Amino acid sequence: MTDTHPEFSWSDVHALGLPSASGVMRSKSEDFRVEEVLGFEPDGEGEHILLWIEKTDCNTAWVAGQIARLAGIQRRDLGYSGMKDRWAVTRQYFSLAGGALSCDEWLALETEGFKVLAATAHRRKLRRGTHQANKFRLVIRQLEGDREALEARLQSVAKGGVPNFFGDQRFGRDMGNLGLAQRVLSDPRRRWHRNDREFAFSAARSALFNEVLARRIREGNWNTALPGELLMLAGSRSLFVAETVDEEILARLASNDVGPTGPMPGESGMQPVAEALALEQEVLAGYSAWVDGLCASRVKADRRRLVLDVAELSWAFSDDSLELAFTLPSGCFATAVLRELLDCREARHSKPEA
Repeated sequence: MTDTHPEFSWSDVHALGLPSASGVMRSKSEDFRVEEVLGFEPDGEGEHILLWIEKTDCNTAWVAGQIARLAGIQRRDLGYSGMKDRWAVTRQYFSLAGGALSCDEWLALETEGFKVLAATAHRRKLRRGTHQANKFRLVIRQLEGDREALEARLQSVAKGGVPNFFGDQRFGRDMGNLGLAQRVLSDPRRRWHRNDREFAFSAARSALFNEVLARRIREGNWNTALPGELLMLAGSRSLFVAETVDEEILARLASNDVGPTGPMPGESGMQPVAEALALEQEVLAGYSAWVDGLCASRVKADRRRLVLDVAELSWAFSDDSLELAFTLPSGCFATAVLRELLDCREARHSKPEA
């Protein structure tokens, strides 16, 4: 069974054209900071404990395993809302069902790779995707290029957002999850390991979404509505079809009350109609084996907004660096913002995998 996956073309597509500035990200751990925003407060009572964790240069799954081991609980009794960047200083919540340590003991704990900033009783387990947003603070070093053009890009992004691409993190090291997707979707009846299936489906659907978004960027309609567009209401998952694009729809788009969406392919689910549907069908026709494999695997279709609103964007230049701060909804990628601003390469890391 081959790992050779279909070709994709989104990597060189930019809504604002090729950047004229460059820099290096993650030169230091503290240059990439992420803070999870739950959108609700800990209950202060209940059978679970909610831990507010700061981790440095280690991944979320590894931290979860360490917490479960220290608490003496099964891994399934621990929850978290989102996967956070590894090469970074990140803060996020974990929940655990009781365990061997009290809140005070968690606060006094000394560990390698992470520390507990707060521990509070809570009524329920955290589920994936339940947090509201993530706050980012990034420093780009070795900055070179046209700063005036970069400033113009920053102003544009603050006003109109960026294409809501899935970042390279979604596709694994050296895009390896796309090879896994090819194997799994080529043989959907096989009993694959649960983790392999989840990584494969996630990578495949993200790649297909990115490809549709890239096509719409090329055609100049990624941030507006086509006839038959399936629009999503701001702040919700509610969808409706705009069979015609009239002045009311254009006004709602301009105010960010609604936004155009792209496909996360699978079976059933709402679809656009007319011109919007035809565009998606034309793009996805080149990946029909993957779409058929997702349907055969009973993966439910979903929609994702094409436009990523970059909230609270601020920036400051120094001699050879740029500091950025912004907030993104859960499930969105800081790298989607960076790729529109500058050619950003990543510093090499040599720490053993954790």
